[in-house]
Amino acid sequence: MKVEEAEKVRALLKELGEEALIARLDSFIALNEGLETKKGEDYIKLSILSFLEGLLMTLKMKYPGKGEVADLYEEIRAKRAELDELFRKPAMQNLQ
Repeated sequence: MKVEEAEKVRALLKELGEEALIARLDSFIALNEGLETKKGEDYIKLSILSFLEGLLMTLKMKYPGKGEVADLYEEIRAKRAELDELFRKPAMQNLQ
């Protein structure tokens, strides 16, 4: 499964010299690819986007002056939130 956002994060990590994080990212994606047939493509993409969001949140703290880290974080956060809506259960009407 190819996730465009993962490629953007990988390029950013390479630019920042975070080789250990690249290995962890690759490992996480490989683990999730095996679940794609069981869980579905959207579910796996949501999982990967959530991982990327957490990774970028940490990088924002480590590199507070890097605008490209913050910009990519915001882009991925928005896409993850949009995809997350697909998996939300509707509120039960009688509880409102």
